[in-house]
Amino acid sequence: MRDRQQVDLLIDFQSEILEMVACGEPAATVADRLCRRVEAIAEGAICSVLTVDREGLIHPLAGPSLPAHYSHALDCAAIGESVGSCGTAAYRGEAVEVVDIENDPLWNDFKALALPVGLRACWSSPIKARDGRVIGTFAFYFRTCRGPNATERALVARCTHLCAIAIEQHDIRNRVHGMAYLDALSGLPNRASFNLRIRQVTAPGQPPFALLQIDLDYLKMINDTLGHASGDALIRGVATRLKAVRETMEAFRLGGDEFAVIVAGCDSEETMTQAARMLIAKISEPLQHEGHMITPDVTVGGVLHDGEGVDADTLCQNADFALYHGKETKRGGFVPFREGMRTAISQRMTVIANVGQALTEGRMLAHYQPIVRIDSGEIVGLEALARMRTVDGRIVAAGDFHEAMGDPRVAYNLTGSMLRKVAADTRAWLDMGIDFQHVGFNVAGADFQRGDLESRIAEAFAEAGVPLRHIILEVNETVFMGGHDNQVARQVERLRDKGMLVALDDFGTGHASLTHLLDFPVDIIKIDKTFVDRVVHDRQSIVIVEALIDVARKLGMKIVAEGIESAEQAERLVELGCVLGQGYRFAPPGSAAITAELLRCFSQRPRNASVHSVP
Repeated sequence: MRDRQQVDLLIDFQSEILEMVACGEPAATVADRLCRRVEAIAEGAICSVLTVDREGLIHPLAGPSLPAHYSHALDCAAIGESVGSCGTAAYRGEAVEVVDIENDPLWNDFKALALPVGLRACWSSPIKARDGRVIGTFAFYFRTCRGPNATERALVARCTHLCAIAIEQHDIRNRVHGMAYLDALSGLPNRASFNLRIRQVTAPGQPPFALLQIDLDYLKMINDTLGHASGDALIRGVATRLKAVRETMEAFRLGGDEFAVIVAGCDSEETMTQAARMLIAKISEPLQHEGHMITPDVTVGGVLHDGEGVDADTLCQNADFALYHGKETKRGGFVPFREGMRTAISQRMTVIANVGQALTEGRMLAHYQPIVRIDSGEIVGLEALARMRTVDGRIVAAGDFHEAMGDPRVAYNLTGSMLRKVAADTRAWLDMGIDFQHVGFNVAGADFQRGDLESRIAEAFAEAGVPLRHIILEVNETVFMGGHDNQVARQVERLRDKGMLVALDDFGTGHASLTHLLDFPVDIIKIDKTFVDRVVHDRQSIVIVEALIDVARKLGMKIVAEGIESAEQAERLVELGCVLGQGYRFAPPGSAAITAELLRCFSQRPRNASVHSVP
């Protein structure tokens, strides 16, 4: 009768454990229940379940009757010979029975841990996965020096099988969860995890925190120049550094070059700023990959949450606005959210959408402003300027939609549209027999990022049958100085090799200095309007313009003064030695048809038919 009762107990016990596994209970909960049920059946036995990871390290899973400090001491111990009963059983892949812990050599390094808590014997059996790999151990400890009896052996045979099922199911659930909530490349929680977490921390009554949005600058450029393996190494390197600062921070990879960090307990902008600067400094340390030294550059935007008033979606939008503003105004630094950013960036998004729609509908136009000899008024060249025809038919200047140029996609597409229009207009002027020299057109940083600017220009003008000697590439200082790893300079040099001239536009308003003129391949310097506006009466502006003219002459470069609006400005520039200029003093930008008439009447004749030859 007793045997029948034990069989019924085993059946009930097994059914209970299998039901817990089927219901998705955590492996630790299942193992704890299993140990308690087994201890109730096998009187005097103390149960323990350990897991073994793929690195061969032990981790306690359940041991309800063992002292907490005992189980904790076993965590992360490596399996091997003479690592007690459990470590040795896992290492050998077979059961290890020690009837006298005090005198068995397998326990030499662990008996000082076991004996003080009354453990005198230990029998451990490996738990194996279906592929035969050891994934854990199931052990019976005894307070007397003895081995297991027949009932205990039957129990253990059943328990190791049940534990194997529970641990394998737990691993499967973890892998599925990992695929859903972990980013495979970085190992960080992914966007789905972030969405869940941000809703938890913004729930009513939660403590304050800061949300930092991090964007990796130049990731695409690294992918294009060094290869995607280097880009992946950069992402992993940044993730590793974010994982290393987890005390009060939770890091997530949102995708691509975007990361997010939740900073717990952050209740002031000063604290948020300190956290952001610490992360920037930590992330920006150089890393190596396949012989290349890569320096991560990041821009960070942040917003505080004080525990009330702002929902998760609005908070994330505000952090995005701060990051967006940072990438435009403070790349490589930190920008906190300000209320005005929402309005300003929303307006900018509207402008971007309007320009995108105009490009799609063919409402972007090319107008041209003459570049003249200031002393004679002869036209020696043109600058192509983008104009947009609005839905109601108005023609608006680039100043009304310049914010859209900060969007790489819009800037890239606008350049493509302008290239086709300038090429077609130039071909038309040449076919009219007009004495035409050069037309300059502006390019943005986005045009250099993809690395195909050279081919785009060559193809556009080749299709129209326009020699590249008629083209001047105008690049402003921000684009020149913002080129990562000298990429802009290299592309510009290749275009010059094809016969194009290169002008440095808006000189004096960006980041350039005179020393940069020695390093970058330019033929023409265009003095910004801000200097021309003050060249008549402002002594400092006069000195600067005079110095630029002298330097350009000695370096073999030409000078063009932009924005000339009065006779006094024109006269002073001629006195200073500036021969070329453009501005409303001579002509406003006009359509291709109007420009054709101006060229017929005022174009410089072949005797001085090139900017190259202008003194």
